[in-house]
Amino acid sequence: MENLNKIESMFIILVICVVVTRGSITTTHSTPTPPKPCAAQTSCETCLTNVSCLWCQTNATCMDYPVSYVIPPSSVCKLSKARWGVCWVNFEALIIAMAVVGGVVLLVVTVCCCWCCYRCGRSRRLSRQDLYEEEYTRKREQIRQRSDERKAERKTRHDEIRKKYGLIPDSDHPYSKFENE
Repeated sequence: MENLNKIESMFIILVICVVVTRGSITTTHSTPTPPKPCAAQTSCETCLTNVSCLWCQTNATCMDYPVSYVIPPSSVCKLSKARWGVCWVNFEALIIAMAVVGGVVLLVVTVCCCWCCYRCGRSRRLSRQDLYEEEYTRKREQIRQRSDERKAERKTRHDEIRKKYGLIPDSDHPYSKFENE
């Protein structure tokens, strides 16, 4: 019943979202203006508005990004003089910064995974340790019970031997102690 209420409320929220988004969508169809070719750009700012362009400060030219390479080769432009995305960061610094950020993210993910595995293993070890402790306690109790049983058997055997040879006074004659004197 509770799950049905949850499903109903989620469906109502979905319907409301669809109605709100349909009302806010405009139906104007305007075709975007095609970007100018990279070679026609004369400044770094106008060149880098198009993501497929690369600005080279060595000769102050805008050129198509060499998509066949991940990193533009030095024959196109030196990395320290190449700009892509923003004018104030050269490609070399961008690569170093991205490598550092990627390394830090990788390190954080690795540390989190190791920590989670350690916590899970620790909880399993604790539960295993509890099971071992419980088993140890149960075995100790069984050993103690068997020991008590053996001790009682030995005591009865020794009492029978003592009674047989008269070393224990007979409980049937409470005054037997006085007869021996």
